[in-house]
Amino acid sequence: MLKLLHTYFKQKGYKAFPFQEQCWQAYFEGKSGLLNAPTGSGKTFALALPILAQANQFKGKKGIKAIWISPIKALTKDLQLAISEAAKQMNIDWQIATRTGDTTAAERAKLTKKQPDFLITTPESLQLMLAQKDADKVFENLQAIVIDEWHELIGNKRGVQMELAISYLVNSCNNLKVWGISATIGNLEEAKQVLLYPLLQKNKEQTILVKAQIDKQIEIISVLPNEVENYPWAGHLGLKLIDKIIPIIEQANTSLIFTNTRAQTEIWYKALLEANENLAGKLAMHHGSLSNEIRSWVEENLHLANLKAVVCTSSLDLGVDFRPVDQIIQIGGPKGVARFLQRAGRSGHQPGAKSIIYFVPTNALELMEAAALRQSISDGKMESKIPIINAFDVLSQYLVTLAVGSGFNAKSIFNQVKSTFCFKDITENDWDWLLTYITKGGKSLAAYDEFYKVIITDDGLYKVVDKRIAMRHRLSIGTITSDSVLVIKYVKGGTLGTVEEWFFTKLKEGSVFWFAGKTLELVEIRNQIVYVKKSNAKNAVVPSWQGGRMPLSSQVSEMIRQGLNNFPQNSIDNIEFQSIANILYTQQQLSLVPKANQLLIEKLKTKDGYHVFIYPFEGRLVHEGIASLIAYRISVMQPISISMAFNDYGFELLSDEPIPIEDAIGDNAFGLEDLNNDLLNSMNAAEMARRKFRDIAKIAGLIFTGFPGKNMLAKHLQASSKMFFEVFNDIEPENLFLQQSYNEVLNDQLEEKRLRAALTRINSQEIVIKNLEQASPFCFPIMVDRLREKLSSEKLEDRIAKMIAQLEKD
Repeated sequence: MLKLLHTYFKQKGYKAFPFQEQCWQAYFEGKSGLLNAPTGSGKTFALALPILAQANQFKGKKGIKAIWISPIKALTKDLQLAISEAAKQMNIDWQIATRTGDTTAAERAKLTKKQPDFLITTPESLQLMLAQKDADKVFENLQAIVIDEWHELIGNKRGVQMELAISYLVNSCNNLKVWGISATIGNLEEAKQVLLYPLLQKNKEQTILVKAQIDKQIEIISVLPNEVENYPWAGHLGLKLIDKIIPIIEQANTSLIFTNTRAQTEIWYKALLEANENLAGKLAMHHGSLSNEIRSWVEENLHLANLKAVVCTSSLDLGVDFRPVDQIIQIGGPKGVARFLQRAGRSGHQPGAKSIIYFVPTNALELMEAAALRQSISDGKMESKIPIINAFDVLSQYLVTLAVGSGFNAKSIFNQVKSTFCFKDITENDWDWLLTYITKGGKSLAAYDEFYKVIITDDGLYKVVDKRIAMRHRLSIGTITSDSVLVIKYVKGGTLGTVEEWFFTKLKEGSVFWFAGKTLELVEIRNQIVYVKKSNAKNAVVPSWQGGRMPLSSQVSEMIRQGLNNFPQNSIDNIEFQSIANILYTQQQLSLVPKANQLLIEKLKTKDGYHVFIYPFEGRLVHEGIASLIAYRISVMQPISISMAFNDYGFELLSDEPIPIEDAIGDNAFGLEDLNNDLLNSMNAAEMARRKFRDIAKIAGLIFTGFPGKNMLAKHLQASSKMFFEVFNDIEPENLFLQQSYNEVLNDQLEEKRLRAALTRINSQEIVIKNLEQASPFCFPIMVDRLREKLSSEKLEDRIAKMIAQLEKD
C-alpha cells in the first residue's frame, strides 16, 4: 500500500515528507496518533491517503468506513474536494460526502438512507448521528476517525464532545484507529493524551506522536506609521494606516485581511471600499454572522481567485491546502502566537512556500506585540491549550443523546465516560446525580414532569421514548452558545445573516445600520426577523457582538515584558521598538519603563480623583481579576469606593479619596493566601456565576432555546436561567451545574491558574511606585478606555485631543 501512495505522489509531482511517510507506516501498522505539522505542509495527505489506500479491504461492506472531523463548516467543502480528487486519481470508488449544520434536510435524509464511505463532518453533526436509533449499525464498519485542527478543539467544550464520541466509537468499533492533526501548541504530549486517552488505557504502544521537522518560512512585516504620538490609545491608529494598506493589497493577487471581531470586519470592509473605489466587486467579507449563502459565495470565489481581498475573522483561520492566497494582513494584535502563526500559514499554503503576513497596529503600543510574536515564533514558543475537566453540562447532553438513539446501559457507559481525560476522575456520586437529573430532574426539579426526559426500560436501558423530547433535544445538540440572535432579511426576500438581539433594542424603525457590506434601513421586526431595505444614508451604526475582545496570551505577555526589559538597547536593532522609542523614552522620563524584575505602580491625582495604575502586562482578564482582588483587600482594610479600568498592559484603581496602596502592599495585597475566596468575594461571584450558568443550562438541557425561526427571546432565557440558578443556590448547593458555574468563573473568566502564576511572579519582583505630575504614555490608554464607556465616539475624540494637547503643553 505504501507503493500505491508513492505512485500517487509521483503522478502529482510531489515528494513525500518524512512525517507523511511516518504517518502512512504507523497507520498501516494499526496505530493511532497525533500529527503535529505546520499549516500548508501537506498534513491532510498524511492521513487521508492511507485511509483511501485501504479501501479495497472493505469492498462489499456498507456504511461509513472513515470519518474526518473539521471544527468549522467552511473547511469541509475544501476537504471534500481535495480528498475526492485523490480518491479519483487512485481509482477508489468511494462516495465522499459532507454533513454539517448547513446540510439541507433533504441531503441529510439521503445520507441517512445511504451512508457515504468517507464522511467529513463537525463535532455537532457527529453527536446528531449518535442520536440515531441505529447508531451502532451506522458505525459497524468504521475503521478510522481523524480529528482535524485538534488544537482548535482541545480546551473548549467542543473538544469534550469529541472525547465522549471517541470513547463511544472506540468501544463500539473493532480496531478503530483514532488520529488527530494539530498545529504546534505548548503541550503537544498532553494534547495527544487527551485525544487518545481511551486507547492509552488499552495499549499505549499502539499510539504515536508524529512531529514534522519542517521549518516553515514566515515573513512578518510591520506596517509602521510615519509618526508615532507620545500618548497612544486603543483604536487611534489602525484606520489612519489605510493609505499604506491599499498598495499592499494591490501588489498581490489575493489577500486575506484578518480582524479580531465581526464589528471590525464590517468597519474595515467599508473603510477599504471608501478609500479605493477600484476594490468594488473585488473585495468581500467573511464572518460567522453572515448567511450561509454569502459565506459560501465568498469561499467559492476565493478558491477560484476571483477576489482581490477578503476581510474576515477567525471564520477563515483554517483551510485546506492550495488556496490561492498570496499574503495575510493582520489588523491589530491577534493576542496569541498560535493564532498569528495559523493565520500567517493561510498564505503560501502549500509545501515549501513562504508565508507572508503584515501586522497593522491599531495603537502604537501594539507594535510591542508584533515584536513579541516575531521573537516567539523564532524561539518556537507557543501557548498551551489547557484541557477541560468535568464538563458535566456536556456529559448530561451526551447521555440524553445516547438515550434518544439506541439507549444505553448505565454501567457500561460509565466505564466509557471514565475512560476519557475530561471525566477520568468522575465519582460514582457524580454519575448517580447525573442519572437522577436526566430521569427525574434531580433533587430540585423532581416535582416537574417536563424534566423526566429519560426512562429506564424493563431491561435496564436508559431511553427517550417521548418524540417531542427527542426532537427538542436534537435541536439543542451543541456546545456553542451565544446571545439570542435575530435573522436579517430584505423586505423583498433574501437573507443577509444574523445579529444579536440586544443590538436591535437600541434601534427603532427607520434606523440605519451597516451589515454584510451594505447600508440598511430597519423597516420592522416581526416574529424575530428583522426586515430591512437598502439605504443611501451616509451615517450608519455598525453592529457589535458580545465577547469579541480577546486577552493577551501568556506567551505574548512574557515576550512583551522581555522586550521592555531590553529597552533601550532593542530600539537600535528592533524595528518595532525603534518605531515606538519616543513613547518609551517619554515613559522613562515621566515614570519608568520596568525591567523584568520590577512591577511598576503609578500614582496620579486629577480632577477625576486619585488614580493608581499597576502594570503586570498579563492580559485584560488577569488584570480584571487582580484589580478586583486588590480593590477588595483595600476595602477590607478601610471603607473606600474604588472603580476600575483595565487593558492588556495594566489596570487603574480610581477613588475620590487617596488609595492606600503602600499600606495594602505592606498588608500582602498581592498575596496568595485565601486567593480563591477573596477573588470570588471581590467580583460579585454570584452574578458572574449566574451568567456562566445561563450557558451551562442551555447545554445541559435545563432550558430550551426554541425551534428554528422561533427562538426564545433573550429576556425569557435570562429569566429562566436566573430562576434555576437561584433555586439551586438556595436548596441544592451540591448541584453539579451550579458548582460548575463557579468553577468556570475561576478557570475561564478569571484565568485563576494564570492569575496565581502572575501573583507569584509579582511577589518575587521589586515594586516601584512612581508619583506622577501628569499622565504617562502607559496610563493614558487606560484612562481613555474608562472614558470610552461614558462618551460617544465624536465626544471621546474631542476629549482625547484636549487631553493630549494639555499633556504636551505640560
